[in-house]
Amino acid sequence: MKKKVVSILLLAAMAASLLAGCGGNGSDLKTDSAANGNSDSQSSSITNAGDDAASGSDTAAAEGQVINIYSFNDELRTRITAVYSEIESTSDDGTTSTLKDGRVIKWIINPNQDGVYQDKLDEALMAQMTAAADDKVDIFAAELDYVVKYTDADSDAAMTLESLGINPATDLADQYEFTKTVASDQNGVMRASTWQACPGVLVYRRDIAKEVFGTDDPVEIGKKTADWATMKATAEELKTKGYYAFSSYADTFRTYSNNMAQEWVTIENPTTVKVDQKVMDWVTDSKEWLDAGYFDPTVKGQWNADWYTAMGSGSKVFAFLFPAWAIDTQMVPNWDGDAGAWAVTNAPLSFNWGGTFLLAATGTDNPQIVKDIILALTADKDNLTTITQKYSEFTNAQSVMGAAASNNTYASEFLGGQNPYGYFADSLASIKMAPLSAYDQGCVELFQNSFSDYFQGQVDFDKAKSNFETAIMERYPEITAVEWPQ
Repeated sequence: MKKKVVSILLLAAMAASLLAGCGGNGSDLKTDSAANGNSDSQSSSITNAGDDAASGSDTAAAEGQVINIYSFNDELRTRITAVYSEIESTSDDGTTSTLKDGRVIKWIINPNQDGVYQDKLDEALMAQMTAAADDKVDIFAAELDYVVKYTDADSDAAMTLESLGINPATDLADQYEFTKTVASDQNGVMRASTWQACPGVLVYRRDIAKEVFGTDDPVEIGKKTADWATMKATAEELKTKGYYAFSSYADTFRTYSNNMAQEWVTIENPTTVKVDQKVMDWVTDSKEWLDAGYFDPTVKGQWNADWYTAMGSGSKVFAFLFPAWAIDTQMVPNWDGDAGAWAVTNAPLSFNWGGTFLLAATGTDNPQIVKDIILALTADKDNLTTITQKYSEFTNAQSVMGAAASNNTYASEFLGGQNPYGYFADSLASIKMAPLSAYDQGCVELFQNSFSDYFQGQVDFDKAKSNFETAIMERYPEITAVEWPQ
């Protein structure tokens, strides 16, 4: 199915067409939409959202009866229900939660893969101005790979946090600065917030480490994973004992892409995908490592059965490159051996992978409860501590993570009693976030897919490049060219 990007240009076009029909100007857009038969008074819900939220008044009676929350997996629901005290119960199938005041949260979940979630969300946002009150999008999630698509100030798909009644300077003062930068529009105004910071580490098998290196101590193993040159020598040691350094070439991708010098698509040249030299370095290095036998040849990419099997006790894979959320959601459920079999140490290169951002949809008829949920999940230090303790996440609160790094109560049974937060913090301190674009998810997926065929010997190098060009233009019809580094 042909994919599309609609938010930045098409949402803006939609707004312009509505303006033309109403005969109004930019400042009249929200008021006019309410006056033209929208009985839930869109003007009141947006324009006065900050006033109502800031006053702390009880607006439940004035707000809608249904809160629609869009997400790409069940993670957001579990985190919100863990910390938002107004939730009284959740249905067995996880599609609805009932609040203490009788209102209902509807959890609308679609998969991220192949842009499905974005397509469904875009359709809903396109209909936002004319939707019935209880059908409006209230909160939606966006991953790091495409959050800038929805924080764009011109599209106005998401409200500014200040208009919602949240003061980033005070309410979000404890967040890591880079997450606030990512959550801001091109004018530096925050339109999103996240409970996560996602520094990556190297997660390794203790038993394999002892057999090959004679120790499973994280400090000693860290010396063998200090940088890519050292890691290559370590991979050769592992190979001689019958083990693989990593499961596949896909496992190393984020350490390269996180250090790109330019966006995949720039504002100055919005119809061209520019392939950064860093991801071409990943292609060259991955082919070398695969041919050398440092990757498990049966594992082709990620998020598939072979990849999950590589996390099991029967696997010969030594390590994975993961942030905290992936240890909890990917490794723990796929490990079938004894607890304490894994540990963490420094990765060959610091990187950040992921992060789920919350955004308040422009046009929500529930601004007060939207504000409350965003603050509960992304600003309340007690709640962030709860999430860290319950889900082993590296949360977006500097004081909470600083305390966790030196507190043995945060030791992980899965990690053999190790407290991993010092390693996460060290990684975070040296992360260099790559420039982001609205096209990152598609570029990342399709680039890896195209060159996976090359790694597996199904196509040659030039055909892999050609296949990427074709795939990216099919996903995003507005893209007309791909530029490769010289």
